[in-house]
Amino acid sequence: MKNIFVGNLDFGATEDSLRALFEAHGAVDRVSIMTDRDTGRSRGFAFIEMPNTEEGERAIAALNGHNLGGRAMNVNEAKPKSDSGGRGAGGHSRQRREPRW
Repeated sequence: MKNIFVGNLDFGATEDSLRALFEAHGAVDRVSIMTDRDTGRSRGFAFIEMPNTEEGERAIAALNGHNLGGRAMNVNEAKPKSDSGGRGAGGHSRQRREPRW
């Protein structure tokens, strides 16, 4: 299984157009264009899942920098989400206390 990140995506791109583009390099399980929750518009990036790792690698090599809708796509292996806990400030939640004298 190869999870692929596609960035700098044309806002007019559709899941069908991305599927067709990647299927030229192998089987595609899933295409997910990330959208803004308030407007429903594309956020300019997507994730592609390809079941065959070698086909996924070939698709990355062939499509990175490919022009789609006037924009050069950034295509690379998707990195797993970091498990930061969403706390900001480096995950530290302790308050600084002054010593009691």
